[in-house]
Amino acid sequence: MRRLRFNGTGSGGGGCPGVHEDLDSGEVVVHGPPLVNPDDLAQLRHFDEGEVAVVVPRNTLVDFGPRDETPRIINADDEFARLFETFEHTAWRLETRRRYASDEATDTWAQFVANRPVQWDHEDDWCRNVRTQTAQGKRFERVRLVDSPATTGQLYLLDNAARNCAVGEDIRNLTRAEAERLHLPTEDFWLFDSRLVARLVFDDADGLVGIELVTEPATVNRYCQVRDAAWHHAVPYDQFKAAM
Repeated sequence: MRRLRFNGTGSGGGGCPGVHEDLDSGEVVVHGPPLVNPDDLAQLRHFDEGEVAVVVPRNTLVDFGPRDETPRIINADDEFARLFETFEHTAWRLETRRRYASDEATDTWAQFVANRPVQWDHEDDWCRNVRTQTAQGKRFERVRLVDSPATTGQLYLLDNAARNCAVGEDIRNLTRAEAERLHLPTEDFWLFDSRLVARLVFDDADGLVGIELVTEPATVNRYCQVRDAAWHHAVPYDQFKAAM
């Protein structure tokens, strides 16, 4: 059975014609009204018995057909950090990894794994910026995937969520099994203002080594669909933690 992802439709009502992409082969499936006029069919080349011709508006393929795109690579420090100050409406994150090396280099990690109360800093650069941006009506939102059983890194982030939400974020969780059922990607990314995707690139040691920026509209649209599905099914972190 194919694993198909819905890329989009040219119909304002959400029907056909539409474009799907095979997540494994990369093949494209297009559906729409059939071309049935014999005179029209006679003009088609290489149209074999058993094949069906469908009519699709040009803009549907332009907007939702897959493309080969080379993302722009930026460093994980200055240029990436500025995105969290210059976005206009929403900064949304999907976190999919089982561990993050950067977490394990902190004092709070040492406190957590030693089963001591974690002394979270509410006045670091991240928290101050979140408060500044959310005071302007902007939103910081995340969905974090959690395995069964949860990894130490995931439990650490569940503990961390209370601090981040206290300064203005909205953090929710989703089981990995549910994410797989929804065909969510396994990559980490930030989505800014539904127009720019920042894909996070990690090395084999789970360290962040770079950021890929994507602005091509059809690709960004697919990430928006991922966000909508994940956000709809995710559970606020405190409810998720209480149910574990």
